[in-house]
Amino acid sequence: MYLRCMYDVDFGTDGFLLTTVDWNILPLLCKAAVANKMGNSVRRYLNSDFLVFVRTGDRKHASTDANVKIILINEDGEKSYEIVLDNILRDDFKKGASDTFSVRNLRDFGRVEKIEFWRDNAGVSPDWYVEKIMVENVKTNEMSIFPVFRWIKANYHYQIRHLDTILPQDDEQVEQRKMELEDKRKIYIASQKGPGFPMMAESLPTDEQFSFEYKWSIVRRKAQLIATSKLVKLKEAGEWASFVDLFKVYTRHVFSKPMSVQSWRNDLNFGLQRITGCNPSFIKLCTKIPENMGVDEEMLKPQLEDKTLEEVIAEKRLFYTDHKIMDGLKHREDFDICSPIALFLLNNKGHLIPIAIQLQQQKGPDNPVFTPTDPPCTWIRAKMWYNNADAAIHQSLTHLAFTHLLMEGIVISTQRNISLSHPVFKLLAPHTLYLLAINARGLMLLISEGGWVDTTMNIGIVGMFELISRGVKEWRIDVDGCFPEFFKQQGLLDQTILPNYPFRDDALLYYYAIKDYVESYVKLYYETPEKLTGDWEIQNWAEELARSKEEGGIGILGIPMKDGKGCIEASPCTEEDILKLLPDKRTTLDIMTVTKILSSKGTNSLGDFEIQYIFDPKAIPIVNKFRSDLKQIGVIIRERNSTRNPPYTYLDPIYIPNSISI
Repeated sequence: MYLRCMYDVDFGTDGFLLTTVDWNILPLLCKAAVANKMGNSVRRYLNSDFLVFVRTGDRKHASTDANVKIILINEDGEKSYEIVLDNILRDDFKKGASDTFSVRNLRDFGRVEKIEFWRDNAGVSPDWYVEKIMVENVKTNEMSIFPVFRWIKANYHYQIRHLDTILPQDDEQVEQRKMELEDKRKIYIASQKGPGFPMMAESLPTDEQFSFEYKWSIVRRKAQLIATSKLVKLKEAGEWASFVDLFKVYTRHVFSKPMSVQSWRNDLNFGLQRITGCNPSFIKLCTKIPENMGVDEEMLKPQLEDKTLEEVIAEKRLFYTDHKIMDGLKHREDFDICSPIALFLLNNKGHLIPIAIQLQQQKGPDNPVFTPTDPPCTWIRAKMWYNNADAAIHQSLTHLAFTHLLMEGIVISTQRNISLSHPVFKLLAPHTLYLLAINARGLMLLISEGGWVDTTMNIGIVGMFELISRGVKEWRIDVDGCFPEFFKQQGLLDQTILPNYPFRDDALLYYYAIKDYVESYVKLYYETPEKLTGDWEIQNWAEELARSKEEGGIGILGIPMKDGKGCIEASPCTEEDILKLLPDKRTTLDIMTVTKILSSKGTNSLGDFEIQYIFDPKAIPIVNKFRSDLKQIGVIIRERNSTRNPPYTYLDPIYIPNSISI
């Protein structure tokens, strides 16, 4: 590239820049070269006083054919002339695209503090979703950032200030905020999809839809998995002939053989599932035997390692789980379910092992207690029935209700009450990406009548819906949503009790890191209690979250302000009897395929935000500290895993998604 004069640039073929003029022009030339690649002339940018960068959102129908204008407003409130944003012979404002526009005749305008922009209703597709606008002073290199993240209404003049992070009581554009929230309330309407359900979106708002639908198509991904795994032959009907036959389902590339294949029968693996498995939050310290469990000291004596029951309780080595929420639950016809209670001992080797399982709630002669002294297959069958109930609770409550569905109500209330300009909105937004779309797709394909739940789970959708209704009535954000209080309620906050409890130990690291992150961030904007009490958006949000569903609120608790008889048979059984309990080949494939999809991580890792909402320079160090804390948590967890057997990787930061995935 050869420089002939200050505003006249040609490109050579040797790739070198030869010049004798002031070197201050070189940064401008670099920007000009980039602009040239985008289809604009270098000469045009070198003559600019300002460059306006517009990022159109990556959403359905985000592009616009409308005419767009902008006014720049400096620190003194002085306005520029109306600037037409249009690059000749270029199709601007396409979905997901960034466009650059040159502005002249504003040489001494100074720093741009605010913008006013609008569109008309011209063109075939006038709708427009803007992600952000940036304005650079070419002379000073000062960049002003205007986060927009809005659908732009025709002929409405939007005014956005630099960084757009402000409490409502301090915002000059309060009427614009109110208008936008009124519009949101017409779109984000909460309703219940079933009796006792959490509040969810009545219909899926356009803003919440997937950008690339193919990426999230459960049906398509399921078909791809089946083809890749070469397991299509399993779609042929048939029962399992043996465990050897069953284990042939594992393939190297898709359904790789899990470690538990070698250990699924033993008690150590069963105990580990309670503290490192997919549902590790139900284990509790046992201070006395549950009254409805039909065990006595004589029955447990062979498992207590020469201790009395009183001694192991005093030493805090006895634990239990109680799935009473399953008692009397509706389920699929011709299928059985159980509501088990189980006792676990922390043995002399520091391993958690099961010592008794009762499969139904009421003790009695027709409800036997199973122990490791039973015949091997009888004991294995009892553990399998327990895990069947545990899986129903995991999918219905731990996964679906307490993660996806409860959070949907919070997202709806956030959109209805908190402006896009609010700092708290910017804090929460990265962690709600695609949640409503995922939930809508899941309800349609997975838990609809005749869907995956109805064909692969004993409880079916009738049982799952009832289980969700039961669980939501008990879930409290100040207990179940607060790790220290939750583990205190379980009797397990003291980390010397059940010392090898990876879920608790690693989860608490995140709790304190997130608590520090959130507290540091909100203190930037709420310097005094009066700032908080005077923030009507936050006050309205909290009130709606806490208000009961019957009164039109979200109903989150804790915000300030023949059923089952076939599974308890105690007679000895064989491997063939156990195989008869398993689903057939076609159902097994369906379970494995969808479970793998549901286990996938659909977004970036925690802290690596897909969309940047926070631009405030005061807040950036807090975000960076949070990311640094996450890295340190990863170091701690990997160090812990070096001595854990097996390692517990689920809470390593690289595996935790930014927002709730499928």
